[in-house]
Amino acid sequence: MVGAQVAANTIISNGGNVQMMSNGNATELKLDELRKLVGKSDGDLLKIVGVGAGAWGSVFAALLQDSYGHFREKVQIRIWRRAGRSIDKVTAEHLFEVINSREDVLRRLIRRCAYLKYVEARLGDRTLYADEILKDGFCLNMIDTPLCPMKVVTNLQEAVWDADIVINGLPSTETYQVFEEISKYWKERITEPIIISLAKGIETALEPVPHIVTPTQMIMSATGIAKENILYLGGPNIASEIYNKEYANARICGAEKWRKPLASFLRQPHFTVWDNSDLVTHEVMGGLKNVYAIGAGMVAALTNESATSKSVYFAHCTSEMIFITHFLAEEPERLAGPLLADTYVTLLKGRNAWYGQMLAKGELSLNMGDSIKGKGMIQGVSAVGAFYELLSQSCLSLLLPVDNKPVAPVELCPILKTLYKILIKRELPSEGILQALRDETMNDPRDRIEIAQSQGFYRASLLGKP
Repeated sequence: MVGAQVAANTIISNGGNVQMMSNGNATELKLDELRKLVGKSDGDLLKIVGVGAGAWGSVFAALLQDSYGHFREKVQIRIWRRAGRSIDKVTAEHLFEVINSREDVLRRLIRRCAYLKYVEARLGDRTLYADEILKDGFCLNMIDTPLCPMKVVTNLQEAVWDADIVINGLPSTETYQVFEEISKYWKERITEPIIISLAKGIETALEPVPHIVTPTQMIMSATGIAKENILYLGGPNIASEIYNKEYANARICGAEKWRKPLASFLRQPHFTVWDNSDLVTHEVMGGLKNVYAIGAGMVAALTNESATSKSVYFAHCTSEMIFITHFLAEEPERLAGPLLADTYVTLLKGRNAWYGQMLAKGELSLNMGDSIKGKGMIQGVSAVGAFYELLSQSCLSLLLPVDNKPVAPVELCPILKTLYKILIKRELPSEGILQALRDETMNDPRDRIEIAQSQGFYRASLLGKP
């Protein structure tokens, strides 16, 4: 077991004896331990494939490639993305600038005889494609952060049919459809793969009772893979910063059989991975913070980055999130740290906050949809609709302490209601978020938290639990 890291070496405990092991040997040891658990024999590759090549999915695959890719006789790491996505000339020109600003990237492309095509694309003499540039280490949603070269597959069946570990890097809105197709290629498998989902989005279903549907639940439903083989990994992470080795942490959640060995396998000096058994609740919280990040971006843009206005918004949005977690978690206080940390980083630099800013500035419009060039899917938009729909159900009504009248939970979430009117119903402009904050009838955020803490709100059925 890895005990501690000292300089370039790792201290390994072996039968009570302490010995030094180089980082390279420690990395290979972690790989060997996982290969053994998966049941791999000598000469049989451990096959890992990422499905979906957005920013986080691409970075995650690149981190694995950087750490383990040189053990070619033991592991194969690939990533799938759809073919045919062309790159416009403006993006090609920007990509060329990025390449020439990084001497290491420029030399690498010249060495691989891949530089000329970027020159031709800049001049408009050639069309580049997203899967083509990904092979050279460029994610279309994250052009400014070059990654390592990757093995890219555009045929889904080829990518997944014999994979041992599948990384879901798809948006929640695409997860079920793609994994339903994948299930056709797994019908004759003898052993089930391990699936790690990175998706932070949710959907809502109202039958047979109102409940949230998370990406891991979609995967289980689409494929029939056992629950113990499906895990979720999330945390307060910005993909580009993690690849640039800024310190970060995450949790991998799921059954103990796989979460502990995978936490060890994924852990790196700059990327700490803890493990937790509560898969669905952490997954839902990852979707919840995206809702309020959009509003935070709007407030920042509309108030010219006023620290006071942003803090007022933060007080209200965090009290709503705490209120909502009391419906979704039996011990909501245990989620406070992870939820607030994830919310904080998303409000600072996440794509959902950026999207809110661009809407408020008029640089984007809702008519452009929620899949944005250079950013990918803005998952907070669909999450706004999902949480609003769920919390509007009369069967979840609660009694207000003042007049003892039953109200739907959403009535105590004015920020969520306003975002729904702006983003989904399109009844209000972005400025509506400021009107909500300045509403004199709005309760003190503390009151909302006290209501949540004084009543037993927890409904296991909302997470699809019996």
